[in-house]
Amino acid sequence: MNILPKELRFGAGQPVRRVEDQRLVTGHGRYVDDIAHADALWLVLLRSPHAHARITAIDTAAARAMPGVEAIFTGADLMADGIGSLPTLPVFKRPDGSPMTFPERRLLAHEVVRFTGEAVAAVVATSRAAAQAAAEAIAVDYEVLPAVTDPQAAIAPGAPAVWPQAPDNIVAATSYGDAAAVEAAFKAAAHVVSLDVVSQRLAPAAMEPRSTIAEVDAKTGRLTLHMQTQTPTTTRDTLADAVLKRPKDSVHILVGDIGGGFGQKTGVYPEDGVVAYAAVKLKRKVRWRGDRTDEFLGGTHGRDLTSTAEFALDAKGRVQAFRVRSIGGTGAYLSGTGVLIPLILGPFVATGTYDLPLVHIDVKAVMTNTAPVGAYRGAGRPEAVYIVERLMDAAARQIGMDPRKLRKINFIKPGQMPYRTATGQTYDSGAFAHMLDRASELADWDGFAARKRAAKSKGLLYGRGLASYIEWTGGTVHNEKVSLHATGDGRVVLHSGTQAMGQGLETAYSQMVSAALGIPMDKIQVVQGDTDLAQGFGSVGSRSLFVGGTAAVVSASDLITKARESAANVLEAGVGDIEYNGGWLTVAGTDRRVSLFDLAKREAGERLSVDSEGKVDGPSWPNGSHICEVEIDPQTGITRVARYTTVDDVGVAVNPMLVGGQIHGGVAQGIGQALYEGVVYDPDGQLLTATYQDYCIPRADDVPDIRVTLDESAPCRTNPLGSKGCGESGAIGGPPCVVNAVMDALSGAGVKNLHAPLTPMKVWSALQAAPSA
Repeated sequence: MNILPKELRFGAGQPVRRVEDQRLVTGHGRYVDDIAHADALWLVLLRSPHAHARITAIDTAAARAMPGVEAIFTGADLMADGIGSLPTLPVFKRPDGSPMTFPERRLLAHEVVRFTGEAVAAVVATSRAAAQAAAEAIAVDYEVLPAVTDPQAAIAPGAPAVWPQAPDNIVAATSYGDAAAVEAAFKAAAHVVSLDVVSQRLAPAAMEPRSTIAEVDAKTGRLTLHMQTQTPTTTRDTLADAVLKRPKDSVHILVGDIGGGFGQKTGVYPEDGVVAYAAVKLKRKVRWRGDRTDEFLGGTHGRDLTSTAEFALDAKGRVQAFRVRSIGGTGAYLSGTGVLIPLILGPFVATGTYDLPLVHIDVKAVMTNTAPVGAYRGAGRPEAVYIVERLMDAAARQIGMDPRKLRKINFIKPGQMPYRTATGQTYDSGAFAHMLDRASELADWDGFAARKRAAKSKGLLYGRGLASYIEWTGGTVHNEKVSLHATGDGRVVLHSGTQAMGQGLETAYSQMVSAALGIPMDKIQVVQGDTDLAQGFGSVGSRSLFVGGTAAVVSASDLITKARESAANVLEAGVGDIEYNGGWLTVAGTDRRVSLFDLAKREAGERLSVDSEGKVDGPSWPNGSHICEVEIDPQTGITRVARYTTVDDVGVAVNPMLVGGQIHGGVAQGIGQALYEGVVYDPDGQLLTATYQDYCIPRADDVPDIRVTLDESAPCRTNPLGSKGCGESGAIGGPPCVVNAVMDALSGAGVKNLHAPLTPMKVWSALQAAPSA
């Protein structure tokens, strides 16, 4: 971990207004589709109408003859040109110990399609309308094959095989803990609590659909892509190495503003590769813009984990053992994170905020004839925390204990930090009981009974839920490189390999560099999304601030050091005699000084530059407690979230306003998961939720006033800022909190368990079938 100078400040605790908002809300954002390329060709994809079929013939003759059509490509064309597939690391084993096996994800399907919406052909034409018309004229003959869309059904004997080399559809499996010791603990337990839990498949709903523009420099042959990606450097490397098979430095990725990422825009999609291939093949600019149905059909989905979880408890409520059996759906192909999420990332936080030393977790990753599953805000951590928090409430209800008391009995204590979990992770900090106590007070826990009586008087059911969450943040790369430049015209420019997508990085980085250098924020410029200027791991796993921000502050310190050396030469003094303050370098005890920007004028290119690297010792572990209350109309089944309170430990909050916004957004998505959202395929593999008429996301009036309180009593110990990631916290604590509240409201009617989304029809039907009905 970097050690920062004691006197260095980085602007922590200041709710600075977002500097990027003026540009974005006045229509001056620069998104991919804003880029004017009048001479660009348009690419449109023909997608499979079948979930599983063999391609027996593709007739493109009629389409090629249509006006404006420049080219049509099929999977066979790409194979003939040596175009590669999207890579997945085969690092796991199947249940029998054999290596994991899976079908290659090609840019265009070759010989077999494995999910409805898989791209079969690409049409390139002079206009989007011409390309769409030609795509409809392509005749594809299919031999339809049996399909399976439910991961549980996919592992049943005799289920259709998505990939013949894995006839049981299990692509990989792993386990954690001691099965025999856990079984013994269950046999001796005073209480056994079991619950079936489902984190349903979700479709990310970014404001901006994916889009890509590719062009080739006529003189150098260099390929430039304008696209949306949270990981520009990784995207460049994957396109160059695995797909196009050309040198990395021959590919240039440019990313402008991104209208939401949420993990879905991590890495390379087939559409990106096809556009790049077409541009290289035709030596023309080529562009593609997805619409909403393209996102539902061809974008990665999230979650899709089905589990049975059990607690063995003693008579006092202490959990003696924890057992989970999970099936994670991967879809028909493995995204870069499709297996990592259920087998690795979820188990990282499977025990939550609790001291559960005896566990057994068994997880299988299962293929189905559906769109691939990938990262979506939280990526495995929401599923894992949902399991343990739902089980905590179920256990409290079964043994008749206050859900807060049960949690406190089992919380990891501050004196146990650093704490090593049963799945091998080390929490560096956390005060979980303290967080719950603060949340209870702020949520007016003692006033709940009166609010419930008031609701009952109106004919409404009323319930309260809570969740104590923890999150692993940082990704697997704990360093980030940046460059910082003081310029002769009075600016400071930061180049970073992280990527903004709405989280306010331009503000946070400017705030930090401004405070460290003592220079006004309006003189700071943050440049991201250009692989020629900065390479890095990118923005995933809530790592940008505490890893990328560390690099930004380190670069400011390095720039001061270099400026002192330069000033010593100019002012003919010793380096140790040079003092830096507010952009000026002064010989101590004198009035002899020179400005940082005058020093820059003396450098080549009128820039005083440093290349720096931020290093942290490991992940951060943000955590917190959420408490909400819901009211339910038993006549309609409609649920309304009435109150929502959170206390969140994000360590040192650099910009509390940005953190609050991140938590608000995550909670809104958590409410969506709990009450509204769910991807649905029919048994034949047709996507029934391919538009927002069928896939429900929360509206503004579905989200209550969310009271967010930040607690800095346990700063992070693995980075010099003391900060913890915050981008996914709300989406982790939100779903179990809301579902627990609904189940609390329904428990009086005898309803014991429901699976999200808790739609009005599902809630109403459960009440009609309940014992008290």
